[in-house]
Amino acid sequence: MMKILELKDNFIRFSIDGITPAIANSIRRTLINDIPKLAIENVIYHHGEIRDADGNVYDSSLPLFDEILASRIGLIPLKTDLSMNFRDECSCGGKGCDLCTVTYSINKLGPGMVYSSDIMPVNNPELTVTDPLIPIVELKKNQAMLVTCEAILGRGKEHAKWQATSGVSYKYHRNFHVNKAALDNWQFYKDTCPKSVLSENDTTILFTDDIPCSYLSQLMERDGVVVEEDSTKFIFKFETDGSLKASDVLSYALHRLENRFTALMESLSD
Repeated sequence: MMKILELKDNFIRFSIDGITPAIANSIRRTLINDIPKLAIENVIYHHGEIRDADGNVYDSSLPLFDEILASRIGLIPLKTDLSMNFRDECSCGGKGCDLCTVTYSINKLGPGMVYSSDIMPVNNPELTVTDPLIPIVELKKNQAMLVTCEAILGRGKEHAKWQATSGVSYKYHRNFHVNKAALDNWQFYKDTCPKSVLSENDTTILFTDDIPCSYLSQLMERDGVVVEEDSTKFIFKFETDGSLKASDVLSYALHRLENRFTALMESLSD
């Protein structure tokens, strides 16, 4: 059974019980490596002289190597539409179309810093950058940046720029059985960590750190406290870079695992 413990757009904490460490690690690896995400793959530079409306001349030879800038641009998170096709599986035969490719442009005149907000979507205005304040390169006077970019779907196992999640981890469910008579300040922990209280009677109060409370770690070394771990119940957490909502990432990961396990069973039966 799965239970959502904490949920935000870019963060989730959830529990799953009745599984083995092998299954838990499969979920973790799927969340890290196997979630599709949009990232810029091709960067086309338009070098030469550029004139603005007033006739001023700008040089589009940039202060950093093209390869370094392409790497920086590729790592900038983009909002992702999971209904898009992978380019090598698209009906266009990998040539690039609106079903598998999003085109972006950067058109910036110096002096000034080029930020991620200067990456403008051309054929899909909704798939913007997730953070507008990531610096890319600083342009001096009479310098300009004129670039066309192509973004496609990929997975984290292919390159880090396609990794939608970070901080993916899990731990065992853990209970703290506190003997009230042996721990004088048990009331302090109850008042400080109210969400961590599972049950209470006249002699005992039961805490869990499924939802973290920093003070509970102090109970590990206190007399009158029995710590119990459940190796069949796991507490997961991860965050996203904004390209996808955390709930959508989890839903995709679980369906992805189900499909892969089904395919494995079918291949074994054959």
